[in-house]
Amino acid sequence: MLRQTEPELMLDPAQVEAYALADFSIPHNRFIELLQQRVSAESFCGMALDLGCGPGDIAARFIKTYQKAGLHAVDGSLPMLSFAARHLPADVLGRIEFIHAKLPQVSLPCPDYDLIFSNSLLHHLPEPQVLWQVIKAYSRAGTQVAVMDLVRPATQQAAFEIVEHCSAEEPAILKHDFYHSLLAAFTLEEIEEQLKQAQLNFNVEVVSDRHVFISGLVA
Repeated sequence: MLRQTEPELMLDPAQVEAYALADFSIPHNRFIELLQQRVSAESFCGMALDLGCGPGDIAARFIKTYQKAGLHAVDGSLPMLSFAARHLPADVLGRIEFIHAKLPQVSLPCPDYDLIFSNSLLHHLPEPQVLWQVIKAYSRAGTQVAVMDLVRPATQQAAFEIVEHCSAEEPAILKHDFYHSLLAAFTLEEIEEQLKQAQLNFNVEVVSDRHVFISGLVA
C-alpha cells in the first residue's frame, strides 16, 4: 500500500479535543519506558527537546519522570498548545517551555540539546527529512535521540482492523484520524532509507503491532 499523506497540523478544535482527551496511556507509558531504557531518569539533568508535542501528554510524563531535566516542547498547532496550557497541572507547566513553531522554521532557545525526542510527528510530515534535519541541527555529538511513530500496514483493511482493535470505543472523529494516520505512516524500510539519507546511524525497532521506536546517539 502506497503512503497517503494527511494534513500536517491538527487545527480544528473538535479534532484537537478528541485527540487530547483520548486515552493514549498505554503507548505513551511505553514511550517513557523505552526512553528510560536508554536514558537514566535518575541521572539525566540536561536539556531535552520534544518535537511535535501536541497537547503535552508525553511532555508531562517526561517531566514527572525526569525530575532533574529541563524541557522545551515544540508544536505547529496553536490549539494543541492552548489545550496544554489549560489542562496540564501548574507544577508541570512551570517546568516546560512550550514553543509554537512549524518545522523546519523554528528558532530554539538552546543551540543544541542533550536529548531530543518525538512521538507521532513523523507520519504527519509531507517530507520526512524535515524531522531528521531539525534533529541534526539541534544536536551535537552524544545527543540521545528517541522517536516513536506509527508503522504503515500492508493494506487498508489491516489499517481498519488496527483501528477497530485499539480504538473501538473512541469517538468517530478520532477513529477517522487514526485510520488516516496509519495510511500516512512510513514502513520500516522507508524509515531506514530516511536515516541513511540523513546520515544518522540509529536503531529501528518494532515495539508493538503499530509502533516503531527509532533511537541512538548522534555521532
